[in-house]
Amino acid sequence: MNPDTQTVPEEVPSQPGPETLPETPPAPRISINDLAKVEVKVGTVLTAENVPDTDKLIKLSVDFGEESGPRQIVSGIAAYVESAGDLVGRQLAFVTNLQPRTIKGLESNGMLFAVGNDDSFAFLTPDRQVAPGTSAH
Repeated sequence: MNPDTQTVPEEVPSQPGPETLPETPPAPRISINDLAKVEVKVGTVLTAENVPDTDKLIKLSVDFGEESGPRQIVSGIAAYVESAGDLVGRQLAFVTNLQPRTIKGLESNGMLFAVGNDDSFAFLTPDRQVAPGTSAH
């Protein structure tokens, strides 16, 4: 074999990845000061149950390590989980400084932070356990 000859490794087929989403127009740019107004924290789901008479809503009780106790958060994620109970014990990202909102008669004190929709939906989660209430930055 000639030492000046190099072999090209065989191409390894790429693993199937997430589908490419259609391009959407970019959102308006905001300042770093505007971004700093959004508080994102990790919470641990203590309880989760489907909201009666709805197909989409799940009522969560989420621990953020606050003295006031867990928060109730209502989220339209039922289509993305096999059962509401599968969320119990999971650590997920939430926007925690929104004004409370009443949804189907239930007060929601935050918003689940997730990405995608339909087949591309995914929860944002830490890659290891963190203390409830840990802030994103």
